[in-house]
Amino acid sequence: MASEYQMKTMLKELTDARGIPGDEKEPRQVMEKWIQPYADKVYTDHLGSLIAEKSGEENGPKVMVAGHLDEVGFMVTKIDDKGFVYFQTVGGWWSQVMLAQRVTLLTKKGDVTGVIGSKPPHILSPEARKKPVEIKDMFIDIGATSREEAQEFGVRPGDSVVPYFEFTPLKNEKLLLAKAWDNRIGCAIAIEVLKRLQEEKHPNVVYGVATVQEEVGLRGAKTATHSIQPDIGFAVDVGIAGDTPGISSKDADSKIGDGPQIILYDASMVSHKGLRDFVIDTADEKNIPYQYATMAGGGTDSGSIHVTAEGVPALSITVPTRYIHTHAAILHQDDFEHAVQMLVEVIKKLDKDTVETITFS
Repeated sequence: MASEYQMKTMLKELTDARGIPGDEKEPRQVMEKWIQPYADKVYTDHLGSLIAEKSGEENGPKVMVAGHLDEVGFMVTKIDDKGFVYFQTVGGWWSQVMLAQRVTLLTKKGDVTGVIGSKPPHILSPEARKKPVEIKDMFIDIGATSREEAQEFGVRPGDSVVPYFEFTPLKNEKLLLAKAWDNRIGCAIAIEVLKRLQEEKHPNVVYGVATVQEEVGLRGAKTATHSIQPDIGFAVDVGIAGDTPGISSKDADSKIGDGPQIILYDASMVSHKGLRDFVIDTADEKNIPYQYATMAGGGTDSGSIHVTAEGVPALSITVPTRYIHTHAAILHQDDFEHAVQMLVEVIKKLDKDTVETITFS
């Protein structure tokens, strides 16, 4: 029971932390706290990605397991003379999920609460009401009466704006509701993989990595991979769940609770066939459930990992998640557990000969 409580505490602290691309300090501190006990050393690259290194065998293959620290959010661009705050999206947002949502502005003087607003529908023409409000027509109301008052609150251009939401297990306690599952669940997987490898013999050097700036172009994965020079790379992230009303199996057929997703193809990479087959064979052998998924748009840190230096065999393993890139997403704890189990079993089987076979298969 203690370990279940500890797990939920870790997931809450990771998802409640605030960190948009370029301002990942809070989640990085949480990540370091939880992964430090299981690592030989922990350090950051110059862009801010956190790297935790754990040796099985000192000169064994280097295996990178990377989640990303950042979440989608906003940045203050200007304050008007009435004290309303205008912003830039940082990462991908759909305008329909933004209006009337609570946000937190992280300022030099502390947190400032706001709500995203727009012109009310009551004064719009019937034609205008039928159209979604464009992001450029939205603003953040922080309760200031003037530009000067907003500045007194500490608000200035460049400040991070983060969705506000608290980690909440649903009535079915395996279903977990939180902001920033994209991609604090990947960070949690990296932590848990290192933790479980404490008790296991394996012939590798494993790197649990939390990258920065994934949502704006897989940027931290570039620098972290250059720093590590891994032999094998895994990106662990969220994927699309297709089990809500209105989604056909042609669009997305993964269900939460049915296992992690093996990504075959996305817009950033064609998954490495040798590594993909090795992971699938291992999962089958150990009776670990999984699902296949493809994404015509979007990508994960594997997109940067696999083209670093001379190339890195890489694969994305994702947790199917509902309502990503919104204030509140839902995933299933069993999918998290099975993603960890899959990676641990794969790492235990990897050695120099196996890595060479995978690389050239």
